[in-house]
Amino acid sequence: MKYSIIVPVYNRPDEVDELLQSLCEQTIKDFEVIIVEDGSINPCKDVCNKYAGILSLHYYAKENSGPGQSRNYGAERANGEYVIILDSDVVLPQGYLQAVDNALSSLHSPLSSEIVAFGGPDAAHPDFTPVQKAISYAMTSFFTTGGIRGGKAKLDKFYPRSFNMGIRRDVYQQLGGFTKMRFGEDIDFSYRIVEAGYKPRLFPDAWVWHKRRTDFRKFFRQVYNSGIARINLEKRHPGTMKLVHLLPTVFTLGVIGLILISAVGRALMHYVDRDQFYWMCFAPWIPILLYSLLICIDSSIKNKSLYVGLLSVPAAFVQLMGYGLGFIESWWKRCILKQDEFQAFERTFYK
Repeated sequence: MKYSIIVPVYNRPDEVDELLQSLCEQTIKDFEVIIVEDGSINPCKDVCNKYAGILSLHYYAKENSGPGQSRNYGAERANGEYVIILDSDVVLPQGYLQAVDNALSSLHSPLSSEIVAFGGPDAAHPDFTPVQKAISYAMTSFFTTGGIRGGKAKLDKFYPRSFNMGIRRDVYQQLGGFTKMRFGEDIDFSYRIVEAGYKPRLFPDAWVWHKRRTDFRKFFRQVYNSGIARINLEKRHPGTMKLVHLLPTVFTLGVIGLILISAVGRALMHYVDRDQFYWMCFAPWIPILLYSLLICIDSSIKNKSLYVGLLSVPAAFVQLMGYGLGFIESWWKRCILKQDEFQAFERTFYK
């Protein structure tokens, strides 16, 4: 068997149903599916039973230990030459596995021996809700430091993410799989793959539809945790933090600073000289409004919807400021208070 598709699941039976349906439609059939129920209250066993006679499907239920350890649990039971890691909130286009197979087959020896890990980009499905499309825009736009986690110009610097990640099974076992990190564990794994001397590749045609979060509150928590994870990743892998990782924090501090200047100006207008401090009240909002207008126009054009463009404005601010605030909290706890990874975020990641 060539591919073992591993999906950790936590309380998402409806999403698993959509993912399994898309797997039934793949043009390549040489794969097995391993669903690992990670202590869900609302399990997907009944959903999996629907596809038991259609797919080579294996369902396992275990106590909650986080997505990384659940993937390891599945990998231990896998039979494929390659392990493909997917999140439960993705849907595959019909040619996904064919695209992976074509990319691997085109890399003939001796290059093929070097390609042991790979991944692909994600996209918003036309049927996604306007909020999901706005969130997808915020996570992939150049104007929000997004992108597709790599690009055709940077194939040698691509770090696969867990929503769409493949690795040769023997290398997975050699590296010990994912660590006990509850967030950022996929980036940590990608870093360890590179540190072991391998070069993950981006397969641009092997893309997935990625639902991400369904509302801004859940989206904020997701990106906040990503900000926290960035400091933890730098502690584990010194030198991996780049300028782009600091931009959301700079943006966050800038927005907060502009709002404070406006508030001070408003107070001074009230208590001192109204005309003298007029500029302090309104000028700080100009860059915020200009940035919002840029996001709205760009997203409206790309999504062909003004409504999605308008929703992309709060989505962009949530993406940047959520990440920035998480980064600041992690920096304070890890770098100033000198707390270790488990001590600092026990309630968040290590329940």
